[in-house]
Amino acid sequence: MFDVGVNLLSKQFRKDRDAVLSRARSAGVKRQIVISGSVGETRAAIDMGADTGFGCTAGVHPHHAAEVDQDWLPHLLALAQHPLVCAIGETGLDFNRNFSPPETQLAVFTAQIKLAQQVNKPLYLHDRESDGELMRSLEAAGPLPPVLVHCFTGTAQELENYLAAGFYIGITGWVTDPKRGAELRELVPRIPLNRLMIETDAPYLRPANVPPDWLAQQGLSARYKRRCEPALLPYIAAAIAQLYRVAPAEIAAATSANALHFFKASARSL
Repeated sequence: MFDVGVNLLSKQFRKDRDAVLSRARSAGVKRQIVISGSVGETRAAIDMGADTGFGCTAGVHPHHAAEVDQDWLPHLLALAQHPLVCAIGETGLDFNRNFSPPETQLAVFTAQIKLAQQVNKPLYLHDRESDGELMRSLEAAGPLPPVLVHCFTGTAQELENYLAAGFYIGITGWVTDPKRGAELRELVPRIPLNRLMIETDAPYLRPANVPPDWLAQQGLSARYKRRCEPALLPYIAAAIAQLYRVAPAEIAAATSANALHFFKASARSL
């Protein structure tokens, strides 16, 4: 299986990262994409990839758009050309929290669209309550490389727009949430299997369908009851399989094939 979105640099993994990777391998999660949200994180993700073999993204998250320095773009361009960098991002727009002013988000996002076009690598997108501004920015940019909408939780109209544009859609454990995931569960079957990818977004969005005794089975304490990790990807695949009315193995095979094609399999497996 291929987890296309892991925040492996999170401090939540600092103490037991090797054990987390071991559990992922035992669960059949052989490939991961490490998400970067700043120039500094991109450097750290590349360094981590030298040890793990994992590919990563290179980009500035909209939350951090206001934190970039004057030379951020040349530095990101240099990093983006590294062989372990599989996509440009996580970039996009987030008008829900506006940790960075909308106009600053737009400027940094537009620069990263051009960067992806320049280095000919896919775009790894974050879109939350942008009210169509993200799509307008992409449409104005001209021909695009392949695009993945990371952690999709949007509306039916947004999904229709993404699919019409040829984008791939990433689904997380949000789909298992009894309340928040209700609308998403209705929309997921509309995604063609050849456009679907799965991701944990670990350590966030722990799937709700993980058995209560999973921690005990892994020898983990209750302190980790809220943490998500790549080993839980099969539970996301199982929930999605129920929506498509297929076997989980079919979801695993289809999404892994999509990810390998999208990211060009630049990272070796665990």
